[in-house]
Amino acid sequence: MSLLERVGTLLRANLNDLIDRAEDPEKMVKQVILDMENQLMQVKTQVAITIADLHLLERKAKENLQKCDDWMRKAQLAVTKQQDDLARIAIERSLENKKLSESFDQQIADQKVQVENLKGALSKLDGKLQEARAKSELLLARQRRARAANNASEAQLKGNDGLGSNTWDRMKHKVDKAEALNEARQELLGDDLSDRFAALEKQDLVERLLESLKGRKELK
Repeated sequence: MSLLERVGTLLRANLNDLIDRAEDPEKMVKQVILDMENQLMQVKTQVAITIADLHLLERKAKENLQKCDDWMRKAQLAVTKQQDDLARIAIERSLENKKLSESFDQQIADQKVQVENLKGALSKLDGKLQEARAKSELLLARQRRARAANNASEAQLKGNDGLGSNTWDRMKHKVDKAEALNEARQELLGDDLSDRFAALEKQDLVERLLESLKGRKELK
């Protein structure tokens, strides 16, 4: 595949589709950017080479035209010296250089088209690369937000699992049971005190009645 064909493939690539279809979008975008950077460097190098070749062709074309004019001057000199044979040879050489000039003109025209095509591809690829870099930054930001949201959701789910309705019911049952047990202990403690005070009061009553009986006996 030629350089321009590879560049064309990259330019036709739909970054959004590539991202949507990729299992690892971040990795996909980075790879696309790397490919574009490599191709961009190759296109820049090829543009420089093509421009250099164009300048070389133009220089050779100019030298060839100079030779064409030189042979015509030699032909004129031969004519003035009545050297028709030399004049004919000089004219033939001049015609050969003129024909070669036409070939140079065609090559130069083709080379200029090639230069413009490569420059156009370079500009488009550079634009596509900037787009990919921008999409990469947006994608990374989206992934960070999605990862944060996912982590928050997982934390919430874990929290809900740990403190679900069953857990709350069990905790409430334990609290209720502890409160009931404490109330029972308080009641038992209260009953014991009442019994003790009742026993004291009964004992006191017995002693008073006993003293009362003793007092009556003494009176008799």
